[in-house]
Amino acid sequence: MALGFVRPARPEDAAEIARIQLSTWRGAYRRMFPPHVLANLDEEYLARGWAEAISAAPSPRHRVLIAVEQGESQTTVVGFAGSGPADEQALAPGEKPLADDVAAVTDLLIEPRWGRRGHGSRLLAAAVDNWRDDGFRTAVAWVYDADTAMKAFLTSTGWEPDGASRALDVDDLLVPQARLHVALALPED
Repeated sequence: MALGFVRPARPEDAAEIARIQLSTWRGAYRRMFPPHVLANLDEEYLARGWAEAISAAPSPRHRVLIAVEQGESQTTVVGFAGSGPADEQALAPGEKPLADDVAAVTDLLIEPRWGRRGHGSRLLAAAVDNWRDDGFRTAVAWVYDADTAMKAFLTSTGWEPDGASRALDVDDLLVPQARLHVALALPED
């Protein structure tokens, strides 16, 4: 029997996070992005970025969490989430800055072969707990229009479109996104 849990990422997790990110993007986004864009992503470059995000976060409110599956004979990192205060990357074109009490999800990925085992729910629940502890009252996340799995997952947990949209220019291909949001206040708040 396997157990799943979430913990803060450590610098030594950066390479595994990059591997998961790259393999997941190449599988899940292969129909959204030009093949050469995905083929040219550099795993070592991604790992250096994750190592910096983990060891030199811009603030204590910036966090990287990992999902772990622990079996009888081994422990495996199966997914990760990155978030922090909403910055310019969380904005729609022409939008004014969001309030200081808005968290933004930068990444939330579970390697597909480990999907549907509760890892995404555990990651999201741990992130929500951290956001509440950090004083955030709302969270936002950009979701690719074509990423129906992520949209379905987030909306099943109470996230809703907030009306903001944008399109990322990926090598002259516009990839549309919609922004979802969720209130973080507990019912008794």
